[in-house]
Amino acid sequence: MVSIVVPVYNAARYIRNTIEMVCEQTYKDWELILVDDASVDGSSAVISDVIESTGKRIKLIRKEINGGAAEARNAGIDASAGRYIAFLDADDIWMPDKLEKQIDFMERTGAAFSFHSYEFGDEAANPTGRIVHVPETIKYRQALSRTVIFTSTVMFDTEKIDMEIIHMPQVPSEDTATWWRILKSGITGYGLDENLTVYRRPGKSLSSNKFQAIERIWFLYRNIAGLSVPESMFYFCGWAVRATLRRL
Repeated sequence: MVSIVVPVYNAARYIRNTIEMVCEQTYKDWELILVDDASVDGSSAVISDVIESTGKRIKLIRKEINGGAAEARNAGIDASAGRYIAFLDADDIWMPDKLEKQIDFMERTGAAFSFHSYEFGDEAANPTGRIVHVPETIKYRQALSRTVIFTSTVMFDTEKIDMEIIHMPQVPSEDTATWWRILKSGITGYGLDENLTVYRRPGKSLSSNKFQAIERIWFLYRNIAGLSVPESMFYFCGWAVRATLRRL
């Protein structure tokens, strides 16, 4: 079984479609764990309505205090019962055969940690044609200069990876910090170079997003990876080039 963990914060306009999208997956052995992170837009009411009408395999965890995406995902991980754990953000789109293809890929490769290609979408999740391709495998040092692993494409096999190591820390870019910690432990990430997800990009200031991304990656280099300033500059240059090319 696959446990699908979805952090929900003010996602009322998306969440019904998200649940329906999971229900339409060609792979049927799943449970959906929705963690409402103290939303104020009625997300829980929408989810409860869907659960009442469909019921099966959908869990709602309500948090009284907003703790952020990392804490919400960790709550979902702790509530999971499946061998596989997959992450999905409430506003992203999965192809109908995403779970089926990724599980088949993990069984063929023996991967404990897998991810796949994805496509940028606009604010309405319309595909833009800009697809981010992924390498066949990735190790820790390679990951430092290329943030190619997108959260809504990640899946773990909990029979081959310690549940504790996949819990996310409370830091900026907690997902990238988690991938680095897993890879640094000696686990190899396996990439399926097939576009199975659309990444919805909100219509915010691109310059603001870029500045925040630079701050986050520098924080990760210095505080999570523990790199020196020269090492951080080396990997930052590689990251900046790849990040620019990914968005062209």
